[in-house]
Amino acid sequence: MFPMGQMTLTLLDDRAVVRVGGEDAREFLQNIITNDVTRVSVSQAIWAALLSPQGKYLHDFFVTATDDALMLDCEKARADDLVGRLQRYRLRSRVEIGQVTEDWVVAALMGTDADANALVGFEGRGGPFHGGICYVDPRYGGMGARALVPRAAVAELLAAGFEKMEPGIHDYTRLCLGIPDGSRDLRVDKALPMENGFDALHGIDWDKGCYVGQEMTARMRYRATVRRQLLPVAIAGAAPEPGTTIMLAEREAGEMRSSARDIGLALLRIDALADLNRDGDGGRLTAGGATLTPLRPPWLAAPGGPGAEGEDDTPPGSAGDPGA
Repeated sequence: MFPMGQMTLTLLDDRAVVRVGGEDAREFLQNIITNDVTRVSVSQAIWAALLSPQGKYLHDFFVTATDDALMLDCEKARADDLVGRLQRYRLRSRVEIGQVTEDWVVAALMGTDADANALVGFEGRGGPFHGGICYVDPRYGGMGARALVPRAAVAELLAAGFEKMEPGIHDYTRLCLGIPDGSRDLRVDKALPMENGFDALHGIDWDKGCYVGQEMTARMRYRATVRRQLLPVAIAGAAPEPGTTIMLAEREAGEMRSSARDIGLALLRIDALADLNRDGDGGRLTAGGATLTPLRPPWLAAPGGPGAEGEDDTPPGSAGDPGA
């Protein structure tokens, strides 16, 4: 299922698993989250979000299936909050919602750049794996694969030749590819999915029908009212703290999100990016004492091209190659 070079394993200890079971589990989730739950099976996973009625971010998670339930790979620190919010929507639905207490782990499997490139276009594809499930990252295949397996399977994977890697390596790859990491990059009850890559990263299904926050999200897409874009930025200088205001000359141009070493994520104003491009060497983005260079991630289409989020959704000519 995966390239032979896919041989590194990172345990994601900041992740937890929420189980949604019962005969109404699929219909229940289908009515409240941004992606199409009917597509989920043992061989297909999705990435989705739970939004507020105003269309603002509350939680995101990966959804996979076992024989008798749907499993949500989510932030461990906010798993109780997710369970509580799901419980509020349960009403008379015949569903059972709770954190998985069995000894399961979430792991990221990655290999060489060639391996990652081979998985692009196969987002979400997967199947049974060492007593659990493994699937290509549904957001972007360049992130490699994710696995939900019993903790005992980790020893089997290491014995089979997987090399254990530190979480920082996986996180650095994520930043280079411009992919948000939950509430580290998405402000709870403030972030808008269309400003944070959910469309291009396969987190929204536009044909599934209604869900919580659907009206506002659809309006932003069809009226092309997106005004900001989460992008990777190359950092020259000390990495700014999350929340640091980004400036273009005397004008606010955005806000910093998570970072590591010389790369980070920033929520940037599209009009400021357009001005930056027109100014050329006459303008630059700064945050604290650092200079930032915006990059176009490989999953984000050029304006007007296939996969673009709308004619105003992407920063015109703003980026070179990620990691440049």
